[in-house]
Amino acid sequence: MNLTDVVGSTPTVWIDAPFASGGRGFWAKLEGTNPGGIKDRPALHMVERARERGDLQPGGRIVESTSGTLGLGLALAGIAYGHPVTLVSDPGMEPLMYRLLCAYGAEVVTVQSPAACGGWQQARRERVAEVLDQHPDAWCPDQYNNPDNVSAYAPLADELRSQLGHIDVLVCSVGTGGHSAGISRALRRHLPDLEVVGVDTVGSTIFGQPARPRLMRGLGSSIHPRNVDHSIFSEVHWIAAHEAVSACRAMACASYSSGGWSVGAVGTVAGWLARTRPQDTRIAAIFPDGPQRYFDTVYNDEFCEAQGLTISGAPVHEPDEIDRSDAVEVHRWTRCTSVFAPTGPES
Repeated sequence: MNLTDVVGSTPTVWIDAPFASGGRGFWAKLEGTNPGGIKDRPALHMVERARERGDLQPGGRIVESTSGTLGLGLALAGIAYGHPVTLVSDPGMEPLMYRLLCAYGAEVVTVQSPAACGGWQQARRERVAEVLDQHPDAWCPDQYNNPDNVSAYAPLADELRSQLGHIDVLVCSVGTGGHSAGISRALRRHLPDLEVVGVDTVGSTIFGQPARPRLMRGLGSSIHPRNVDHSIFSEVHWIAAHEAVSACRAMACASYSSGGWSVGAVGTVAGWLARTRPQDTRIAAIFPDGPQRYFDTVYNDEFCEAQGLTISGAPVHEPDEIDRSDAVEVHRWTRCTSVFAPTGPES
């Protein structure tokens, strides 16, 4: 077996507690069982396609902006195909993630201040451009805009159909837009009535909210990635950091299946759908990673206390509702069924 063969074929598990009971629940796709998480899939796919096209030459450097998970995938691809890897992040990267990436041989460059427009993500992308200028043979995957980041998820969609058969509702976190667009497009070839529910974080601009400092990593954005397909979503939910932490910890205790910020946010929404939709509705939720990299954050009482995150039980209250995603600024779990692409500079 080659190193690249260990990515994919991830399991699905049934989750009811702590969100629902009486036969209600949802199926969680555990992408955390990949070596580095869900973004192992697009990292390998983007590198393989770039090598085939000649965009990435043998031994050429891979340079990309990341908050962590894609970095793990690119480190894997770099080792598998013989490419040095430079990753540009910011001070919000978890210490464990930084040490892991260095252990895997990646060079990690940390920007020290956010850009005036676009925040940390834009600052990272500007540094990526500088590194590319320093290495003429380098290649950047550009995960925010690369269509290969979308097509990489077709195998995941095939796995879901094989494991679950019919699916009524797909619940995905939204960051670069890759997995929500890629999985839904592939599934709708066979399931044209599939409903897709997007999960974002408070402070993210993806669905028209104002950019604000964001504690949660792995979902949300301060820019407007072209890979986000707003047309696929029937509704969007924004989740606050304390709500995601509460969900992560409650799931870990009740079902053993948990993860980081995105998992807590997706679990909150999928659990609510399980409680409020007809009992025979088949809901699939994508869990992008596992809990291990979040020991210093989500599962650290001192960190949560320092950030002002009140940890409660599983969030079983109802979300707030707004008519338009740009109607008011949201600060806690909020739902909107009018989804549109916001105007603003694309990445």
